[in-house]
This record gives sequence, C-alpha cells and structure tokens, in this order.
Amino acid sequence: MNRLLCITAGALMLSALGACTADNDELIQWMEQQHKEIKPSVAPIFPPKKFDPQAYLGVTGVEPFGTQKLIPVGGPSNGKSSALLAAAKAHAAQELESYPLDSMTMVGSLQQGGKAHALLMVESRLHDVKVGDWIGQNYGQITAITDSQITLRETVQDPTGEWIERTSTLQIQEKAR
Repeated sequence: MNRLLCITAGALMLSALGACTADNDELIQWMEQQHKEIKPSVAPIFPPKKFDPQAYLGVTGVEPFGTQKLIPVGGPSNGKSSALLAAAKAHAAQELESYPLDSMTMVGSLQQGGKAHALLMVESRLHDVKVGDWIGQNYGQITAITDSQITLRETVQDPTGEWIERTSTLQIQEKAR
C-alpha cells in the first residue's frame, strides 16, 4: 500500500511540474516580446576635457604655510604695538588677572559713593570691581559698568603678532528660577 501511495504521489508531482513548464514557456515568450519592444535611451557620455599640466612655480614664491606670511610688511613689530603692550604691563598685577574672562560671571552691580561697582563670581567667590580695575588674562581694564554689563578694553595679539586693543563685555547672568 505504501508503495502504491509513493507511486501515485510521484505521478502527481510529475504532472504538476509539467504544468509549470507550460506556464514557464509562456513567461519566456512574454519576456522576449518585451525585450524586442522596449528600446532604452541612454544619454551619450561626453569625452573628458583635455588635461593641460602646469609647471610648479612654488619654489620661487613664499611658502603657503611659512612664517613669512604672518609677518607684516613693516616688520615684526612697530612702535605703536610695543607701546600698547608696555602700557598694559605697566600696572600692578591684580588678583582677577589670573583668571580667564570666560570663567567670570557678573552677578550684580551697585552704586557706592557715586561710583559704579560690579560683583563678579569667580570660582565660588564674590569679587567687587570698579572702573579702572584689571581683570582677565588679556590685560583687560574695566572702562564702564552699567546695571547689566561690564565693558573692558583688552590688549591682545592679532594673528600677525601685532598688539591691538579690543573691547569686550561681561553681561549680567541671572539664575533661572
């Protein structure tokens, strides 16, 4: 009986495979017909541009990353630049000059004896400053104090090595509630 079942199952499988080949022939004919009818359109590739080599002339010029590019035409330092630095260094060093400006937080301001004072928080310590005091690591001297900010003049080096003055401000920082 088992043998008869196996023979019958095999016959059924052969007939199913035969049906698949008939469908397969139909599919192959359809694919061939589609292949004949469709004409792809491909844009032509343009020929590459002609490369024209140039001689390297950098040996006679200034090196692009050399220090000569940083030195101004008038020389490495002029009298005005040196005078600015000398004036900035001519004062007695003050405690807040050892801290960078971005580590300081203005937390308040007050008037005392008709003069404006500001309160700076540096490393969890409160400091009282007034116009004329020196703060920050760039020779910063306080020039004005308002209710909301401190204005100072700093003496810094620009990329060419010249000493210049720039104006900076510290804004009051109120704690979020």
